[in-house]
Amino acid sequence: MKHTQTRYGIEITKPHSKEMYDHNDRVAEEMKRNLISEIHLSYSRAMGNIAANGGMDKGEKDLRKIVQAFVGYSFSDGYNIDEIRDTGINTLANVENYMLHQEYGYLYSEGIVSRLRMKMVGFDKAPDGCWDCYWEDGDEYTSQVQTTDDTQRIYAGCECESLGDCDCDGDGMQC
Repeated sequence: MKHTQTRYGIEITKPHSKEMYDHNDRVAEEMKRNLISEIHLSYSRAMGNIAANGGMDKGEKDLRKIVQAFVGYSFSDGYNIDEIRDTGINTLANVENYMLHQEYGYLYSEGIVSRLRMKMVGFDKAPDGCWDCYWEDGDEYTSQVQTTDDTQRIYAGCECESLGDCDCDGDGMQC
């Protein structure tokens, strides 16, 4: 039985539709703003310009963790803090949405970035309530499944036809 899935009022398609790309680009911009802000705050803490819990050491550790998440390597003691900050900002300018989706969740789980109102759509395998969910718990969506016989079935928090055997996004994992 053919059915359509929606999230945030957007029909989920494979391959991604223009509407899905546009939504993900908007979420990515919010992620980048938050990440750049955290890079600057961590840098300021590391330099001792602003006081914070954990002091200068925590600021430098957070900065290194943020940048490492996107460049894929750690920075040894030979790098100065300015180089790390600049590398992070330059890398974020060109990072792909799928990587933002994945790494933002990790950085949220580390307590570095804040939750967002909505998540990216179309390539996420994580169910709502996962340990690194970067979207708000209070924004639990209602999935609408339109079947071929024009009946509409609605299940909170799961994109499927029945809650018993639910393969939410076709990846073989159950809800």
